[in-house]
Amino acid sequence: MSVYRVLDKLEAYVREGTWLPAGYRILSEERLAEFVEKIRATLPEEVGRAKIITKDHERVLRAAQEKAQALVDEAASKHDEMLDQHEIVQRARRTADAIMRDAQERAQKVKEGADHYASSVLGEMEARLSGALGAVRKGRETLTEASARNAAPQLAEAVAKSKRAAFDQEQPEAVTAETATLEAVET
Repeated sequence: MSVYRVLDKLEAYVREGTWLPAGYRILSEERLAEFVEKIRATLPEEVGRAKIITKDHERVLRAAQEKAQALVDEAASKHDEMLDQHEIVQRARRTADAIMRDAQERAQKVKEGADHYASSVLGEMEARLSGALGAVRKGRETLTEASARNAAPQLAEAVAKSKRAAFDQEQPEAVTAETATLEAVET
């Protein structure tokens, strides 16, 4: 499965999440982790394709170098045979040099093309992964905020009950003293 397909599924899952007030969605952390693992599993496959392209350009370069070297070797072996035909040797060297330059230029173009392709694939993967990571972080923040909102009212209620109990414990003594004072004044 390609990285793009996993990212498309992750995006669809985020869109299908349960809506909460204020534009938030509820998403399963396990499901998000599953998508991240699938992305990690497919990354080596994409990187492997880029390596194959790089190896292919290296193969072309090697073949061109071998061909050029073969021509140079052939020219060198014929040099002894054709000392009296100096012009032919010079033409062979020029041809070998031209072929070598051409092969190196072709190899450089193939390498640049492979590097550009690998860079663009990795850039797209990085952008998609950044988007997915942002969605994961936002989902976790949403869960944390929701949890904090649910805990705040319960905490406030517990504090109020605690204060009321403390107040009720202090009250009987104060009420008894005030009652005694009022009864003394009435008599």
